[in-house]
Formats: sequence, structure tokens, C-alpha cells
Amino acid sequence: MTDTLLSRFLRYVVIDTQSDPMSASQPSTEKQKNLGRVLVAELQAMGLADAHLDEHGNIYATLPANTKKQVPVICFCSHMDTAPDFTGTNVKPQVVKNYQGGDITLPGDPEQVIRESEHAELKNQIGNDIVTSDGTTLLGADDKAGIAEIMTAMQYFLDHPEIPHGTVKVLFTTDEEIGRGADKVDIRKLGAQFAYTMDGSTAGSIENETFSADGVEVEITGVAMHPGFAKDRMENAIKIAAEIVARLPKSISPERTDGKDGFIHPVVMTGSMEKAGLSFIIRDFTEPGLIEKEALLEAIVKTVMADYPGSTYSFHVKQQYRNMKAVLDRTPEIVDYAVEAVRRAGMEPHLGSIRGGTDGSRLSYMGLPCPNIFTGGHAYHSPLEWVSVQDMEKASRTIVELVRVWEEKS
Repeated sequence: MTDTLLSRFLRYVVIDTQSDPMSASQPSTEKQKNLGRVLVAELQAMGLADAHLDEHGNIYATLPANTKKQVPVICFCSHMDTAPDFTGTNVKPQVVKNYQGGDITLPGDPEQVIRESEHAELKNQIGNDIVTSDGTTLLGADDKAGIAEIMTAMQYFLDHPEIPHGTVKVLFTTDEEIGRGADKVDIRKLGAQFAYTMDGSTAGSIENETFSADGVEVEITGVAMHPGFAKDRMENAIKIAAEIVARLPKSISPERTDGKDGFIHPVVMTGSMEKAGLSFIIRDFTEPGLIEKEALLEAIVKTVMADYPGSTYSFHVKQQYRNMKAVLDRTPEIVDYAVEAVRRAGMEPHLGSIRGGTDGSRLSYMGLPCPNIFTGGHAYHSPLEWVSVQDMEKASRTIVELVRVWEEKS
């Protein structure tokens, strides 16, 4: 399984699929379909005859059941796009075979070093093969590792028809990295009852909880005036926006929080003397926590605006996604079966929370309960991204064992 999985992964990561948050279309970049067409051709070639790419770039495919049991239809999902945080153009993957410890200097930019002291999981990779970029791009293991693992698992079932299994659906999405991965997924067409995203990190990890997330847009209209005649008259919208940001409590910023702590995070500031805009993301694991942080943010805005009587503001909250745990807890077997599959694949399972979201967050609230399973990748969204080939193999084996668990327990 390892050689086939690695060759798939290396083939996928060199295809540039970065999404674009400034685009209003879906997919946000047409180049995501370049990988989509490759995957559809491979799925059809291996025997998943219904594999197809829709107008939004999403891929649907079916592994038909070969058991007489009535087994719930499950789905495995990964996203094709890579993050816009760092370039994904002209990826040159490097394979460090039989890693023996120590730092990994990336050949395309020697300033980029994967340091053993900063990547704790490297200590568990002695003797394994590590894939990195050359340091000038991200690698794209997020989430092409997940894609390669799902593809390899589907091929395994087709090569081993003696293994009984229910119907398995494959879903590959676009634009997950910019929060739109599930926007155009047709749940009815997909036809699954439960799903698993392959979009996690450390081997053995299963995530059944995510942040709940909202976005906040603050628009400020100041009082523009020629600076030579501005005394007691000008109210500079840029300065008002800056003052709002300056008053945010440092204790609830991303750089000061971890675990189950939420945060308020300014992500965009635009402006001129007359008008300015602030975009925030608000994160918490509970709905009351979100509401509390949004109320705090608006209180800060109101306090600042009180010093500028000629200026006005608007404050708009947009729901982004919610903690999937509330949905998953209604059908605990979804996570229980994943735990058993990880054990069968030779690892100790670890349940955890994501300080972020996945397609599974949205899919769960669209009626498709969907926890997240590891892929073996680390340091996502950066030139230091790396993945262990052996951990990818374990993830693919976990998919196989999970499909078998569902069949056995039905």
C-alpha cells in the first residue's frame, strides 16, 4: 500500500489548487478542477464508474456494496484546495527516506528548517519516510494526503473483493480552506448517512469537536476634512478603526490562547479618512462563548465611537459554522467505530478538539454527521509542512478497517 499511496500523493501535490478568498465564484479558482479531472479519471479507471466532477468542482463517486447486509452508507471526504496563506505554485516535493532524527533543512530555501525541537512528532518518525516541499512553497498535504489515502483505500477494496463492505461514497470538495467547502455539496445526491473527513494531523487522532465560528464586519463612517482646517472637526475613520483594534484584550487573542479557549481575531483592516472597515473572526467551543465575545467586541466599538460624535458605525455578525459535537453526540457509534478502526490499524486512538473547522462542521449541520480523522500531516499552511508516508499508510488502513467495522456491526 505504501508505494502506491506515495506515488499518488506526489502526483497530486504538484498540481496547484490554491483557493482564493477574494473570488466570489465556486470553485474560487478554476485550477482546482485540474486536480479534479485527474481524480475522476483515476476513480473511473479503478472501477468507480459513476465518478464525476460537478460544475462547482466537487467530486462524487461510489464504491458499491458487496454484502447482503443492510449497512448504512458512509462517506469519506477530503478537500482539493490548498490554503492561500503561502504559495502552492510549482511545488517540488522532497522525500527524506529512513529519517534518523535531527533537523530537516529544505533545499530550495536553506533558511527554512523543520526543527526537531519545534516539531515534537518528529521523534516518533525514526525510520520513516518524510515528505516535505523544497521550502519555497507549502507542500499540500492539507489535504492531498487525505485524498491519496481515500483513493488508496478504495483501490484496496476493489483489489480485495473477498472483504465484505457496504456502499461507500467518496466526496472531494473545493474551497474548504476559505470556508466554503460544503457550500455547494448536494447531500441528497451524495446519498450517505454518515461521513468522515480525512483532514486531521497526528496518527491516531480523531476529532469530534470543533470551534463554533462567526464573522463580524464593522463599517465606520468618519468625518473627512482638509487637515489644514481639521481642528475639532475631523474624525479620521482610520484612527477610529485602529483604536478599536488597540483596545482588544490581549488575553483572548489567538496568540495568547490554546485548548478550549476562544478568541477575537481581527483579520482585515481597510480604510480612508472618511470610511474604514474591520473584519473579525470570533471563535469559541460554545454558543454562549461566541455571544459573549461578540458582545464584548461591540461594547469596545461603542466605547470608542462615543469619543467621535460625528461618526457612525455598523456591526454585522455572520454565522460561519458550529461545533459538530452537538450533532455527533446524537449517534455516538460514528465516533466509537472510528476509535475501534484506529485500534485495528495498530494505534492508540486519541479523541480531541479542533481549534478550527473542517468540512465536517458544516456537513454535520447539513444532516451528515461527520467527525475528522488524521492524515499524518503537520505544520499545515506553511513552507515547513511535512507528512510521514508510514502515517499516511496507517490512515488508509484506518479507512479500510472503519468500513469493515460498519459492515460487521450492521
